[in-house]
Amino acid sequence: MSLLTEFTPESCLVALKTQPEAYWWERGWKATHQLFQQMAARVPAYQDFLHKHGVDATKIQTREDFVHLPLTSKENYLLSYELKDLCWDGVFAGRSWMISSTSGSTGEPFYFPRTIMQDEQFAFTAEICLREYFEIDKKTTLFIDCFALGVWIGGMFMYQAVRLIANTGKYQLSIITPGADKIETLKAIKKNGSQFGQIIIGGYGPLVKDLIDMGRQYGIEWNEYDVKYFFAAEGFTEGFRDYIIRHGGVKHPLSGTINHYGTADLGTMAHETPISILLRRLAVGDSALFQGLFLEANRQPTLGQFIPELFFFESVNNVLVCSGAGGFPLMRYNLKDRGDVVTWEEMQERTGRQGVHLLEKAQAEGIDRFLWHLPFVYLYERSDLTTSIYSVNIYPESIRKALEHEELTTHVTGKFTMSVEFDEHQDQRLYIHIELQPHATESELLRARALDSIVVWLNKENSEWRDFYVDPSIQHKVTPQLVFWPHQHSTYFQPGRKQKWVKEN
Repeated sequence: MSLLTEFTPESCLVALKTQPEAYWWERGWKATHQLFQQMAARVPAYQDFLHKHGVDATKIQTREDFVHLPLTSKENYLLSYELKDLCWDGVFAGRSWMISSTSGSTGEPFYFPRTIMQDEQFAFTAEICLREYFEIDKKTTLFIDCFALGVWIGGMFMYQAVRLIANTGKYQLSIITPGADKIETLKAIKKNGSQFGQIIIGGYGPLVKDLIDMGRQYGIEWNEYDVKYFFAAEGFTEGFRDYIIRHGGVKHPLSGTINHYGTADLGTMAHETPISILLRRLAVGDSALFQGLFLEANRQPTLGQFIPELFFFESVNNVLVCSGAGGFPLMRYNLKDRGDVVTWEEMQERTGRQGVHLLEKAQAEGIDRFLWHLPFVYLYERSDLTTSIYSVNIYPESIRKALEHEELTTHVTGKFTMSVEFDEHQDQRLYIHIELQPHATESELLRARALDSIVVWLNKENSEWRDFYVDPSIQHKVTPQLVFWPHQHSTYFQPGRKQKWVKEN
Protein backbone atom coordinates (compact mmCIF):
# COMPACT_ATOMS: atom_id res chain seq x y z
CA MET A 1 0.00 0.00 0.00
CA SER A 2 1.29 3.46 -0.88
CA LEU A 3 0.41 6.81 0.63
CA LEU A 4 -1.82 7.77 -2.29
CA THR A 5 -3.77 4.50 -2.28
CA GLU A 6 -4.03 4.07 1.48
CA PHE A 7 -5.03 7.64 2.35
CA THR A 8 -7.28 10.36 1.06
CA PRO A 9 -5.98 13.91 1.57
CA GLU A 10 -8.48 14.28 4.42
CA SER A 11 -7.43 11.08 6.21
CA CYS A 12 -3.76 11.86 5.58
CA LEU A 13 -4.14 15.20 7.36
CA VAL A 14 -5.54 13.39 10.39
CA ALA A 15 -2.67 10.90 10.34
CA LEU A 16 -0.04 13.64 10.03
CA LYS A 17 -1.26 15.09 13.31
CA THR A 18 -1.86 11.87 15.22
CA GLN A 19 0.74 9.35 14.10
CA PRO A 20 4.20 9.71 15.66
CA GLU A 21 7.20 10.68 13.58
CA ALA A 22 8.59 7.12 13.83
CA TYR A 23 5.55 5.90 11.87
CA TRP A 24 6.41 8.18 8.94
CA TRP A 25 10.11 7.28 9.00
CA GLU A 26 9.28 3.56 8.99
CA ARG A 27 6.95 3.99 6.02
CA GLY A 28 9.66 6.04 4.32
CA TRP A 29 12.34 3.42 4.81
CA LYS A 30 10.12 0.59 3.53
CA ALA A 31 9.16 2.56 0.42
CA THR A 32 12.79 3.58 -0.24
CA HIS A 33 14.13 0.05 0.23
CA GLN A 34 11.48 -1.27 -2.13
CA LEU A 35 12.40 1.43 -4.68
CA PHE A 36 16.05 0.45 -4.39
CA GLN A 37 15.29 -3.23 -5.03
CA GLN A 38 13.14 -2.35 -8.04
CA MET A 39 15.80 -0.05 -9.49
CA ALA A 40 18.50 -2.69 -9.00
CA ALA A 41 16.32 -5.15 -10.92
CA ARG A 42 14.75 -2.94 -13.60
CA VAL A 43 16.87 0.15 -14.35
CA PRO A 44 19.86 -0.72 -16.59
CA ALA A 45 21.86 2.38 -15.67
CA TYR A 46 21.50 1.75 -11.96
CA GLN A 47 22.38 -1.92 -12.38
CA ASP A 48 25.61 -0.90 -14.10
CA PHE A 49 26.27 1.85 -11.55
CA LEU A 50 26.02 -0.64 -8.67
CA HIS A 51 28.20 -3.15 -10.52
CA LYS A 52 30.93 -0.55 -11.10
CA HIS A 53 30.91 0.28 -7.39
CA GLY A 54 31.01 -3.37 -6.35
CA VAL A 55 27.60 -3.36 -4.70
CA ASP A 56 25.59 -6.57 -4.32
CA ALA A 57 22.00 -5.34 -4.19
CA THR A 58 20.79 -8.45 -2.34
CA LYS A 59 22.95 -7.47 0.64
CA ILE A 60 21.29 -4.07 1.13
CA GLN A 61 18.66 -4.98 3.71
CA THR A 62 18.87 -2.45 6.54
CA ARG A 63 19.24 1.31 6.90
CA GLU A 64 22.79 0.66 8.11
CA ASP A 65 23.51 -1.09 4.79
CA PHE A 66 21.75 1.65 2.85
CA VAL A 67 23.92 4.53 4.08
CA HIS A 68 26.96 2.87 2.50
CA LEU A 69 25.47 2.94 -0.99
CA PRO A 70 27.38 5.25 -3.36
CA LEU A 71 25.75 8.59 -4.10
CA THR A 72 24.42 9.29 -7.57
CA SER A 73 24.65 12.73 -9.15
CA LYS A 74 23.98 14.51 -12.39
CA GLU A 75 27.63 14.03 -13.36
CA ASN A 76 28.30 10.42 -12.36
CA TYR A 77 24.86 9.06 -13.19
CA LEU A 78 22.49 11.10 -15.34
CA LEU A 79 25.14 12.33 -17.76
CA SER A 80 26.97 9.01 -17.82
CA TYR A 81 24.23 6.86 -19.32
CA GLU A 82 21.91 6.87 -22.30
CA LEU A 83 18.45 8.29 -21.77
CA LYS A 84 16.67 4.98 -22.15
CA ASP A 85 18.95 3.21 -19.67
CA LEU A 86 17.95 5.66 -16.94
CA CYS A 87 14.29 4.64 -17.34
CA TRP A 88 12.38 1.69 -15.96
CA ASP A 89 13.19 -1.45 -17.98
CA GLY A 90 15.38 0.61 -20.31
CA VAL A 91 12.38 1.96 -22.22
CA PHE A 92 11.98 5.62 -23.15
CA ALA A 93 10.60 5.78 -26.69
CA GLY A 94 7.57 3.57 -26.07
CA ARG A 95 6.10 5.63 -23.26
CA SER A 96 4.14 8.84 -22.78
CA TRP A 97 5.97 11.60 -20.92
CA MET A 98 5.68 15.19 -19.81
CA ILE A 99 9.22 16.51 -20.27
CA SER A 100 10.67 19.37 -18.23
CA SER A 101 14.02 21.09 -18.27
CA THR A 102 16.31 22.44 -15.60
CA SER A 103 16.79 26.20 -15.72
CA GLY A 104 20.37 25.82 -16.88
CA SER A 105 21.54 28.35 -14.27
CA THR A 106 24.56 26.20 -13.41
CA GLY A 107 25.30 24.77 -16.84
CA GLU A 108 23.59 23.19 -19.81
CA PRO A 109 19.88 22.40 -19.36
CA PHE A 110 18.99 18.77 -18.69
CA TYR A 111 15.64 17.30 -19.69
CA PHE A 112 13.64 15.16 -17.27
CA PRO A 113 10.68 12.99 -18.27
CA ARG A 114 7.75 13.05 -15.85
CA THR A 115 4.91 10.55 -15.45
CA ILE A 116 1.30 10.97 -14.38
CA MET A 117 2.32 9.36 -11.09
CA GLN A 118 4.42 12.40 -10.26
CA ASP A 119 1.58 14.76 -11.18
CA GLU A 120 -0.81 12.80 -8.94
CA GLN A 121 1.73 12.74 -6.13
CA PHE A 122 2.23 16.51 -6.23
CA ALA A 123 -1.53 17.04 -6.51
CA PHE A 124 -1.97 14.96 -3.34
CA THR A 125 0.59 16.90 -1.30
CA ALA A 126 -0.54 20.23 -2.77
CA GLU A 127 -4.13 19.41 -1.83
CA ILE A 128 -3.32 18.73 1.81
CA CYS A 129 -1.33 21.98 1.90
CA LEU A 130 -4.00 24.08 0.16
CA ARG A 131 -6.74 22.54 2.26
CA GLU A 132 -4.92 22.84 5.58
CA TYR A 133 -3.35 26.29 5.25
CA PHE A 134 -5.31 28.04 2.51
CA GLU A 135 -8.80 26.66 3.33
CA ILE A 136 -9.81 25.81 -0.22
CA ASP A 137 -12.56 23.61 1.27
CA LYS A 138 -14.16 26.69 2.83
CA LYS A 139 -13.65 29.49 0.31
CA THR A 140 -14.22 30.03 -3.38
CA THR A 141 -10.71 30.24 -4.75
CA LEU A 142 -8.96 31.65 -7.80
CA PHE A 143 -5.51 30.11 -8.23
CA ILE A 144 -3.25 32.23 -10.44
CA ASP A 145 -0.37 30.24 -11.88
CA CYS A 146 2.42 32.80 -12.37
CA PHE A 147 5.24 30.33 -12.83
CA ALA A 148 6.87 30.43 -16.25
CA LEU A 149 4.91 28.32 -18.73
CA GLY A 150 7.43 26.60 -20.92
CA VAL A 151 9.87 23.72 -20.71
CA TRP A 152 10.57 24.48 -17.04
CA ILE A 153 8.83 22.35 -14.48
CA GLY A 154 7.19 25.02 -12.31
CA GLY A 155 4.32 26.37 -14.41
CA MET A 156 3.05 23.17 -15.99
CA PHE A 157 3.64 21.03 -12.88
CA MET A 158 1.60 23.49 -10.83
CA TYR A 159 -1.13 23.69 -13.45
CA GLN A 160 -1.46 19.90 -13.63
CA ALA A 161 -1.68 19.62 -9.84
CA VAL A 162 -4.30 22.34 -9.41
CA ARG A 163 -6.39 20.92 -12.28
CA LEU A 164 -6.30 17.45 -10.72
CA ILE A 165 -7.41 18.94 -7.39
CA ALA A 166 -10.19 20.94 -9.04
CA ASN A 167 -11.35 17.89 -11.00
CA THR A 168 -12.13 16.02 -7.77
CA GLY A 169 -15.23 18.22 -7.50
CA LYS A 170 -14.64 18.78 -3.79
CA TYR A 171 -13.71 22.44 -4.07
CA GLN A 172 -14.89 25.66 -5.67
CA LEU A 173 -11.46 26.06 -7.23
CA SER A 174 -10.65 27.85 -10.48
CA ILE A 175 -7.30 28.42 -12.15
CA ILE A 176 -5.98 30.99 -14.59
CA THR A 177 -2.54 30.68 -16.22
CA PRO A 178 -0.94 34.02 -17.16
CA GLY A 179 2.46 32.52 -16.43
CA ALA A 180 5.19 35.10 -15.90
CA ASP A 181 3.19 37.80 -17.72
CA LYS A 182 2.71 40.38 -14.97
CA ILE A 183 0.35 42.64 -16.91
CA GLU A 184 -2.00 39.76 -17.71
CA THR A 185 -1.89 38.69 -14.07
CA LEU A 186 -2.86 42.14 -12.85
CA LYS A 187 -5.66 42.37 -15.42
CA ALA A 188 -7.01 39.03 -14.23
CA ILE A 189 -6.99 40.15 -10.60
CA LYS A 190 -8.62 43.47 -11.34
CA LYS A 191 -11.33 41.90 -13.50
CA ASN A 192 -12.02 38.67 -11.61
CA GLY A 193 -10.54 38.95 -8.11
CA SER A 194 -13.69 40.26 -6.41
CA GLN A 195 -15.68 37.24 -7.66
CA PHE A 196 -13.78 34.90 -5.32
CA GLY A 197 -13.47 34.51 -1.60
CA GLN A 198 -9.70 34.32 -1.90
CA ILE A 199 -6.87 34.52 -4.41
CA ILE A 200 -3.85 32.22 -4.35
CA ILE A 201 -0.86 33.41 -6.36
CA GLY A 202 1.64 30.73 -7.25
CA GLY A 203 4.92 32.19 -8.39
CA TYR A 204 8.60 32.90 -8.12
CA GLY A 205 9.39 35.32 -5.27
CA PRO A 206 10.90 38.27 -7.20
CA LEU A 207 8.12 38.14 -9.79
CA VAL A 208 5.45 38.13 -7.08
CA LYS A 209 7.04 41.16 -5.44
CA ASP A 210 6.93 42.91 -8.83
CA LEU A 211 3.22 42.07 -9.04
CA ILE A 212 2.55 43.62 -5.65
CA ASP A 213 4.52 46.77 -6.47
CA MET A 214 3.01 47.14 -9.93
CA GLY A 215 -0.47 46.32 -8.65
CA ARG A 216 -0.57 49.40 -6.48
CA GLN A 217 0.30 51.50 -9.53
CA TYR A 218 -2.52 49.80 -11.46
CA GLY A 219 -5.00 50.73 -8.76
CA ILE A 220 -5.15 47.34 -7.05
CA GLU A 221 -5.63 47.63 -3.30
CA TRP A 222 -4.23 44.31 -2.16
CA ASN A 223 -5.75 44.53 1.31
CA GLU A 224 -9.20 44.47 -0.24
CA TYR A 225 -8.58 40.84 -1.18
CA ASP A 226 -7.76 37.73 0.82
CA VAL A 227 -4.48 36.84 -0.88
CA LYS A 228 -2.23 33.87 -0.20
CA TYR A 229 1.06 32.96 -1.84
CA PHE A 230 2.44 29.63 -3.04
CA PHE A 231 6.16 30.26 -3.69
CA ALA A 232 8.80 28.02 -5.24
CA ALA A 233 12.10 28.07 -7.19
CA GLU A 234 14.35 29.68 -4.56
CA GLY A 235 14.57 30.81 -0.96
CA PHE A 236 13.96 34.25 0.45
CA THR A 237 14.56 36.14 3.66
CA GLU A 238 12.09 36.85 6.43
CA GLY A 239 12.45 40.51 5.48
CA PHE A 240 11.06 39.59 2.07
CA ARG A 241 8.18 37.70 3.71
CA ASP A 242 7.45 40.71 5.91
CA TYR A 243 7.25 42.88 2.77
CA ILE A 244 4.78 40.47 1.14
CA ILE A 245 2.68 40.34 4.31
CA ARG A 246 2.72 44.11 4.75
CA HIS A 247 1.95 45.07 1.15
CA GLY A 248 0.39 41.99 -0.46
CA GLY A 249 -2.94 41.48 1.30
CA VAL A 250 -1.84 38.57 3.51
CA LYS A 251 -4.23 38.05 6.42
CA HIS A 252 -2.39 35.24 8.23
CA PRO A 253 1.41 35.72 8.48
CA LEU A 254 2.26 32.14 9.45
CA SER A 255 -0.02 30.37 6.99
CA GLY A 256 -0.45 32.80 4.12
CA THR A 257 2.96 32.47 2.43
CA ILE A 258 4.24 28.94 1.80
CA ASN A 259 7.51 28.26 -0.01
CA HIS A 260 8.36 24.95 -1.66
CA TYR A 261 11.59 23.07 -2.22
CA GLY A 262 11.63 21.26 -5.52
CA THR A 263 13.79 20.41 -8.51
CA ALA A 264 13.20 19.29 -12.07
CA ASP A 265 15.12 16.14 -11.10
CA LEU A 266 12.53 14.91 -8.59
CA GLY A 267 9.65 17.40 -8.38
CA THR A 268 8.34 19.11 -5.24
CA MET A 269 9.99 17.42 -2.30
CA ALA A 270 9.25 19.55 0.77
CA HIS A 271 7.47 22.73 1.73
CA GLU A 272 7.24 25.26 4.51
CA THR A 273 4.62 24.76 7.18
CA PRO A 274 3.38 27.28 9.76
CA ILE A 275 5.62 25.71 12.41
CA SER A 276 8.70 25.87 10.15
CA ILE A 277 7.95 29.52 9.38
CA LEU A 278 7.50 30.26 13.08
CA LEU A 279 10.80 28.50 13.85
CA ARG A 280 12.69 30.55 11.29
CA ARG A 281 11.13 33.83 12.41
CA LEU A 282 11.95 33.07 16.05
CA ALA A 283 15.53 32.19 15.10
CA VAL A 284 16.03 35.40 13.09
CA GLY A 285 15.25 37.36 16.24
CA ASP A 286 17.38 35.20 18.57
CA SER A 287 21.02 34.60 17.60
CA ALA A 288 21.53 31.84 20.18
CA LEU A 289 18.49 29.97 18.88
CA PHE A 290 19.65 30.48 15.28
CA GLN A 291 23.06 28.98 16.06
CA GLY A 292 21.40 26.12 17.92
CA LEU A 293 19.19 25.23 14.95
CA PHE A 294 21.25 25.75 11.81
CA LEU A 295 24.71 25.05 10.40
CA GLU A 296 25.59 28.65 9.63
CA ALA A 297 25.01 31.58 11.92
CA ASN A 298 24.35 34.35 9.39
CA ARG A 299 22.50 32.80 6.44
CA GLN A 300 18.77 32.11 6.54
CA PRO A 301 18.07 28.66 5.08
CA THR A 302 14.77 27.57 3.60
CA LEU A 303 13.16 25.35 6.26
CA GLY A 304 10.38 22.91 5.43
CA GLN A 305 8.93 19.52 6.31
CA PHE A 306 8.74 16.41 4.14
CA ILE A 307 7.03 13.02 3.96
CA PRO A 308 9.82 10.38 3.92
CA GLU A 309 7.66 7.90 2.03
CA LEU A 310 7.60 10.20 -0.99
CA PHE A 311 11.07 11.73 -0.75
CA PHE A 312 13.64 10.15 1.52
CA PHE A 313 16.09 12.88 2.53
CA GLU A 314 19.51 12.36 4.06
CA SER A 315 22.32 14.74 4.87
CA VAL A 316 25.79 13.49 3.90
CA ASN A 317 28.59 15.79 5.05
CA ASN A 318 26.03 18.62 5.24
CA VAL A 319 24.93 18.12 1.63
CA LEU A 320 21.35 17.03 0.92
CA VAL A 321 20.73 13.66 -0.71
CA CYS A 322 17.30 12.40 -1.76
CA SER A 323 15.72 9.18 -3.07
CA GLY A 324 12.46 9.13 -4.98
CA ALA A 325 10.52 7.54 -7.82
CA GLY A 326 9.91 9.23 -11.15
CA GLY A 327 10.51 9.06 -14.87
CA PHE A 328 14.14 8.69 -13.86
CA PRO A 329 13.93 7.01 -10.44
CA LEU A 330 16.80 8.34 -8.36
CA MET A 331 18.54 6.71 -5.42
CA ARG A 332 20.69 8.64 -2.95
CA TYR A 333 20.85 11.47 -5.45
CA ASN A 334 23.16 14.35 -4.58
CA LEU A 335 21.09 17.53 -4.86
CA LYS A 336 24.21 19.71 -4.42
CA ASP A 337 22.35 21.76 -1.82
CA ARG A 338 24.04 22.46 1.50
CA GLY A 339 21.76 21.71 4.44
CA ASP A 340 20.61 19.15 6.99
CA VAL A 341 17.75 16.89 8.04
CA VAL A 342 16.36 17.38 11.56
CA THR A 343 13.78 15.10 13.12
CA TRP A 344 10.61 16.49 14.67
CA GLU A 345 11.80 15.31 18.09
CA GLU A 346 15.28 16.74 17.66
CA MET A 347 13.86 20.10 16.62
CA GLN A 348 11.90 20.29 19.86
CA GLU A 349 15.03 19.36 21.81
CA ARG A 350 17.15 21.99 20.05
CA THR A 351 14.65 24.77 20.72
CA GLY A 352 14.17 23.57 24.29
CA ARG A 353 17.90 23.86 24.97
CA GLN A 354 17.58 27.55 24.10
CA GLY A 355 14.61 28.03 26.41
CA VAL A 356 12.06 28.04 23.58
CA HIS A 357 9.19 25.60 24.09
CA LEU A 358 8.03 24.94 20.56
CA LEU A 359 4.59 23.53 21.32
CA GLU A 360 3.80 26.41 23.68
CA LYS A 361 4.92 28.93 21.04
CA ALA A 362 2.74 27.24 18.44
CA GLN A 363 -0.26 27.37 20.75
CA ALA A 364 0.35 31.03 21.54
CA GLU A 365 0.47 31.82 17.80
CA GLY A 366 -2.70 29.82 17.13
CA ILE A 367 -1.03 27.30 14.83
CA ASP A 368 -1.07 24.24 17.11
CA ARG A 369 -3.82 22.76 14.93
CA PHE A 370 -1.30 22.68 12.06
CA LEU A 371 1.37 20.54 13.72
CA TRP A 372 2.46 17.67 11.49
CA HIS A 373 4.74 15.04 13.05
CA LEU A 374 7.16 15.09 10.15
CA PRO A 375 10.93 15.65 9.93
CA PHE A 376 12.40 18.95 8.81
CA VAL A 377 14.83 19.65 6.01
CA TYR A 378 16.67 22.92 5.51
CA LEU A 379 18.93 24.13 2.75
CA TYR A 380 21.10 27.09 1.85
CA GLU A 381 21.62 28.75 -1.46
CA ARG A 382 23.76 26.71 -3.80
CA SER A 383 27.46 27.28 -3.26
CA ASP A 384 27.90 27.56 -7.05
CA LEU A 385 25.50 30.52 -7.09
CA THR A 386 27.89 32.78 -5.17
CA THR A 387 30.59 35.08 -6.48
CA SER A 388 34.06 35.49 -5.06
CA ILE A 389 36.32 38.51 -4.66
CA TYR A 390 39.79 38.16 -3.16
CA SER A 391 38.85 34.53 -2.34
CA VAL A 392 35.89 35.71 -0.23
CA ASN A 393 32.49 34.26 -1.14
CA ILE A 394 29.72 36.87 -1.48
CA TYR A 395 26.27 35.38 -1.04
CA PRO A 396 23.24 36.91 -2.77
CA GLU A 397 21.22 36.67 0.44
CA SER A 398 23.19 39.48 2.12
CA ILE A 399 22.54 41.78 -0.84
CA ARG A 400 18.85 40.84 -0.85
CA LYS A 401 18.53 41.83 2.79
CA ALA A 402 20.30 45.11 2.14
CA LEU A 403 17.93 46.04 -0.72
CA GLU A 404 14.90 45.19 1.44
CA HIS A 405 15.60 48.28 3.55
CA GLU A 406 12.44 50.35 3.87
CA GLU A 407 14.09 53.46 2.40
CA LEU A 408 15.06 51.53 -0.74
CA THR A 409 12.04 49.43 -1.66
CA THR A 410 10.17 52.32 -3.28
CA HIS A 411 13.15 52.88 -5.60
CA VAL A 412 14.50 49.38 -6.36
CA THR A 413 12.71 46.10 -7.03
CA GLY A 414 15.11 43.97 -5.00
CA LYS A 415 16.45 42.19 -8.09
CA PHE A 416 20.15 42.40 -8.87
CA THR A 417 23.01 40.57 -10.54
CA MET A 418 26.51 40.36 -9.06
CA SER A 419 29.64 40.10 -11.16
CA VAL A 420 33.35 40.29 -10.50
CA GLU A 421 35.36 42.12 -13.16
CA PHE A 422 38.92 43.40 -13.50
CA ASP A 423 39.83 47.08 -13.83
CA GLU A 424 42.65 48.57 -15.88
CA HIS A 425 45.14 47.62 -13.14
CA GLN A 426 43.82 44.03 -13.19
CA ASP A 427 42.40 44.43 -9.70
CA GLN A 428 39.13 42.66 -8.97
CA ARG A 429 35.99 44.73 -8.53
CA LEU A 430 32.61 43.54 -7.28
CA TYR A 431 29.79 45.01 -9.37
CA ILE A 432 26.18 44.85 -8.26
CA HIS A 433 23.70 45.59 -11.04
CA ILE A 434 20.42 46.74 -9.47
CA GLU A 435 16.99 47.05 -11.09
CA LEU A 436 15.08 50.27 -10.53
CA GLN A 437 11.35 50.38 -9.91
CA PRO A 438 9.23 51.62 -12.84
CA HIS A 439 9.52 55.44 -13.05
CA ALA A 440 12.31 55.49 -10.43
CA THR A 441 15.54 57.26 -11.35
CA GLU A 442 19.11 56.93 -10.21
CA SER A 443 20.44 59.58 -7.82
CA GLU A 444 23.50 60.08 -5.67
CA LEU A 445 21.30 59.86 -2.56
CA LEU A 446 19.90 56.50 -3.69
CA ARG A 447 23.37 55.24 -4.51
CA ALA A 448 24.69 56.31 -1.10
CA ARG A 449 21.78 54.73 0.79
CA ALA A 450 22.00 51.48 -1.15
CA LEU A 451 25.76 51.20 -0.71
CA ASP A 452 25.51 51.98 2.99
CA SER A 453 22.89 49.26 3.46
CA ILE A 454 24.94 46.72 1.49
CA VAL A 455 28.10 47.49 3.48
CA VAL A 456 26.18 47.18 6.76
CA TRP A 457 24.84 43.72 5.83
CA LEU A 458 28.15 42.45 4.47
CA ASN A 459 29.92 43.63 7.62
CA LYS A 460 27.27 41.95 9.72
CA GLU A 461 27.14 38.61 7.93
CA ASN A 462 30.47 38.06 6.21
CA SER A 463 33.43 38.10 8.56
CA GLU A 464 35.95 37.37 5.78
CA TRP A 465 34.75 40.33 3.75
CA ARG A 466 34.72 42.49 6.89
CA ASP A 467 38.41 41.68 7.51
CA PHE A 468 39.25 43.10 4.07
CA TYR A 469 36.91 46.06 4.38
CA VAL A 470 38.48 47.35 7.62
CA ASP A 471 41.92 47.36 5.96
CA PRO A 472 42.36 50.92 4.52
CA SER A 473 44.79 49.67 1.90
CA ILE A 474 42.23 47.38 0.28
CA GLN A 475 38.87 48.79 1.35
CA HIS A 476 38.35 50.64 -1.94
CA LYS A 477 38.99 47.40 -3.85
CA VAL A 478 36.35 45.31 -2.07
CA THR A 479 33.72 48.04 -1.79
CA PRO A 480 30.91 47.13 -4.22
CA GLN A 481 30.42 49.21 -7.35
CA LEU A 482 26.70 49.84 -7.87
CA VAL A 483 25.16 50.07 -11.33
CA PHE A 484 21.47 50.98 -11.60
CA TRP A 485 19.43 49.78 -14.56
CA PRO A 486 15.98 50.77 -15.83
CA HIS A 487 13.11 48.49 -14.91
CA GLN A 488 13.12 45.22 -16.90
CA HIS A 489 16.23 46.17 -18.87
CA SER A 490 17.07 43.24 -21.13
CA THR A 491 20.73 43.08 -20.09
CA TYR A 492 20.07 41.70 -16.61
CA PHE A 493 16.34 41.90 -15.93
CA GLN A 494 14.51 40.53 -18.92
CA PRO A 495 10.96 39.71 -17.82
CA GLY A 496 9.66 36.14 -17.86
CA ARG A 497 12.95 34.58 -16.83
CA LYS A 498 14.29 33.39 -13.52
CA GLN A 499 16.54 36.09 -12.10
CA LYS A 500 20.27 35.34 -12.33
CA TRP A 501 21.74 36.66 -9.07
CA VAL A 502 25.30 35.95 -10.22
CA LYS A 503 26.77 36.56 -13.67
CA GLU A 504 28.97 33.69 -14.72
CA ASN A 505 32.40 34.78 -15.95
